[in-house]
Formats: sequence, C-alpha cells, structure tokens
Amino acid sequence: PPPAPPLRRLGPEVNAELEDSRLWEAFAAVGTEMIITKSGRRMFPSLKLRLNGLEPDKRYCVYLTVEPVADCRWKFQSSRWLVVGKGEPAPAHRCFMHPDSPASGAHWLKQPVSFLRMKLTNNGMDPHGHIILNSMHKYRPRLYVAEIEESAWLPSRFVAYGSFDFPLAEFIAVTAYQNQRITQLKIDCNPFAKGFRVTGK
Repeated sequence: PPPAPPLRRLGPEVNAELEDSRLWEAFAAVGTEMIITKSGRRMFPSLKLRLNGLEPDKRYCVYLTVEPVADCRWKFQSSRWLVVGKGEPAPAHRCFMHPDSPASGAHWLKQPVSFLRMKLTNNGMDPHGHIILNSMHKYRPRLYVAEIEESAWLPSRFVAYGSFDFPLAEFIAVTAYQNQRITQLKIDCNPFAKGFRVTGK
C-alpha cells in the first residue's frame, strides 16, 4: 500500500480554553499542588476544557498528556517553592484518551470536555493506565485533538492534529500537600473535601 500522508495541523480556528479559569487562578496564585498516590488520585481542580472550531461532521479523538515543565526537582521551604536539583528520569510517558473518543465534532463542541476520570500515580509499574509522575516535579497538562478518517475497509487513521498547553493549570506533584494554604483552598473549594472541614466553618 502507498505510505500514509504526513499528519497536517488542524486550522487556526481550532482552539481549546480552560474552564473554571478563576478557580485555577486562585490555585496558581498560591502554587498548585496535586496529590499522587500508588493507587491513583483524581485531580482537583479537575480539567474541563472547551473546544472551539471543530467541523461538526468530522470525527475526532481527544486525549491528554501531562508534560514536565523543566528538568528539575522542587522543594517547599520557607513558605515558597525552590529548585533544589536536577529532575529524576521521566517515568513512562502516557496519555489519557477521553472515553468518548472517537466522536463527532458536534459532540465535542456541545459542552466542556471533562477529564474528571483521569488519575495521577507515582507507581512506575501502574497497570491501570493512570498518568505516572515524579513527586516534587512540576507539570503542565497538554491536550491533543486528532481528526480521524474512518473506512469500512481500512483501519481508522489520524489525518490531522492540534495540541494545546495550559500554563494556568501547571502544578507540582506531591505525595502530601506542602503548602498549608493549598490544603485550605482544596478544602474550601472541593465539594468532596467536606470531611476535612472543621464543624461550624
């Protein structure tokens, strides 16, 4: 068979916006931390992204990666984050395919795309498809949107793609919160953290 044509970039009209930007701004102002565990932990705030510019009748896969921001290790000291050395080798690189993939452009456009189910782990041998991260390293979510071509006779294939970074959603992966202000923000903003609240507050 002839070689597959190279992937083209999606047009400039295709973009992605971070939902709940005010919530993310509140966390970023303090220094966002995300808990990672052996069994996997969901993010809070969770990632919700609004897609624009897709063609309603075409079909797309949507998936997310979590990329290291820099090759360095961080430490929370004297009420601030400091770089304390070279980063550890990056663990296996994984992506989280949104469970609705593949779906029509119309489907992706009708409401924000939620990655609530995605979990973060520090288990390098994780068998569940969770995103593997190093503790005390900084990361940034990256969204990929891939247009696919489907045929009754041939396997589906990607024909175009776009990628979008979200600097506001950068975070440091931790096994326990380092900054007490982040702990308080999570308790105040996360409806699932009610058990941590002091009665009467």
